Amino acid sequence: MNGELLLVLALLAAAVVLFAIGRPRMDVVAVLVVVALPITGVLTVPETLAGFADPNVILIAALFVVGEGLSRTGVTYRLGDWLADRAGASATRLIVLLMLSVALLGAVMSSTGVVAIFIPVVLSIASRTGMSPRQLMMPLSFAGLISGMLTLIATAPNLVVDAELQRHGNEGFDFFSVTPFGLVILALGIGYMLLARRMLGDDQPGDLAATRRTFANLVGDYGVDRRTGRYLVGGASPLIGVPLSGIVFDDAPSSVLALERRRFLRGTSLATAGDATVARGDTLVLDIAPRADELDRLYLEEVELPGDFFESYSRQVGMAEVMVAPDSVAVGRSVRDLRFRTEHDLTVLGVRHAGHAADSGFGDQRLRAGDTLLVTGGWDAVHRLQDAKRDYLALDLPAEVDEVAPAADRAPFALASVGVMVLLMITGVVPNVIAGLIGALLMGLSGAITMPAAYRAIHWPTLLLIAGMLPFAQALEVTGGIDLAADALLSAFGDAGPRVLLMALFATTAVIGLFVSNTATAVLMAPIAITTAEHLGVSPYPFAMIVILAASSAFMTPVSSPVNTLVVEPGRYRFGDFVRMGVPFTAIVVVVSVFLVPILLPL
Repeated sequence: MNGELLLVLALLAAAVVLFAIGRPRMDVVAVLVVVALPITGVLTVPETLAGFADPNVILIAALFVVGEGLSRTGVTYRLGDWLADRAGASATRLIVLLMLSVALLGAVMSSTGVVAIFIPVVLSIASRTGMSPRQLMMPLSFAGLISGMLTLIATAPNLVVDAELQRHGNEGFDFFSVTPFGLVILALGIGYMLLARRMLGDDQPGDLAATRRTFANLVGDYGVDRRTGRYLVGGASPLIGVPLSGIVFDDAPSSVLALERRRFLRGTSLATAGDATVARGDTLVLDIAPRADELDRLYLEEVELPGDFFESYSRQVGMAEVMVAPDSVAVGRSVRDLRFRTEHDLTVLGVRHAGHAADSGFGDQRLRAGDTLLVTGGWDAVHRLQDAKRDYLALDLPAEVDEVAPAADRAPFALASVGVMVLLMITGVVPNVIAGLIGALLMGLSGAITMPAAYRAIHWPTLLLIAGMLPFAQALEVTGGIDLAADALLSAFGDAGPRVLLMALFATTAVIGLFVSNTATAVLMAPIAITTAEHLGVSPYPFAMIVILAASSAFMTPVSSPVNTLVVEPGRYRFGDFVRMGVPFTAIVVVVSVFLVPILLPL
């Protein structure tokens, strides 16, 4: 082992540790890799930056645009409506149709996006039918992961492995090369969920807010009723004339949730907007009571808070539970830093983390992906929050399809655009990257997506991660690291036969995927798998396919994939739920993959 290899391995180990602890973000780690590799002298600057010119990076960007076109035209939401109508009250039919629908859509667009779209649909169905979200959210996430095994373009790791095959002088996979394996695993996944979903149990009594989305349930679920009080503003109060956004208490974390005002002959109204100013006789609704001396200084007198206070204003003020998305700008920031009232005309009433409501001081707590927020404000502002779906996923917002599909009348053209793209990829008339760009251009030409929406749709952190990690594979190859890893696999399992070697390769890829993103895992494992096949003198395709299947088998923990993270809170899952459900199914996928791959792709 030479010094350059030791240096590259040290960089790799540092990157893996940073990936595992989640700080800094994965795309930032990838950029650090791009900066560090040329400094080591192992790669030149052009070699390090070659990942940004990789055709698959461009293809993935184009696929983000195509997927957003399907979302903006309402195709995905209409599929959800069809699912609800067809499933009726049958849990078995619902699980089968749900997993088939999610897998079908995930084969041509982001699985994370598909799961995010279907979460409100599933919650709505659960509410109407009385089914437990715990028994529906896990099948949703599993189907999203399995969708990555259905087509070549379904997920980024597939394209990474395909590019590595071509870099080694082999022909790439066809569009449907992975489909036979994915269909078998999907069928097994559906059967497994029908049998094993009962292991998840039903919602506990305290978790019923997930299925009954009323104001009273949400207020109680977030502990708002325990913290909130009403305070009448006296005539000498220094708060008179001050806008809500400008009220600051000396004994924070007290904060203003709303302003209640009596109007002559028109009853009372509730205002939450930051520019609403306080007047004599108004009533302030405060989160956490200020100290007694603070109340005296501000001439505030506590008055009774009715149990149905928020419900009584439901015609004027809306309420919604939203979840922090995996790549949200809110991750790592506090509620106070996000300035919800200024940015969204909404007030945050409470925060839940890992299924537990924050009792006090939630405004200064750092948010994590999967945390949920209870927000209130005008119904128009609640609906507008849907436009920020990359950052916040509305879990219980009963919006119409047209409200979340601004280009609903372009749906036929969006479907036609996808059809043309897939046809070009299947026939091979043009390279896949050109077919993807044609699909994206057709989406724009048909009006299914606008240019600003197209730029917003591209998940830039994913592109940075792929482009930044691709040079690692070349660095390991140049320094002999790939050959060393392949020799280690062969020395440990080579004498046991090809199937045992494939099983070891699958297990290694899956275990690394527990700590590192599946894209980065594919970047690292694809060259090792292909080099191992070359050392054995056998076909590289079975080994490459094993990496593809293993990279999508992130079933075992809630942090293995953003798809899993999304369903934790709406499903009220714990870490052990994923272990209990995911480990047995991963074992099934390993056995099936090791059995089928050498048959359909001979060694």
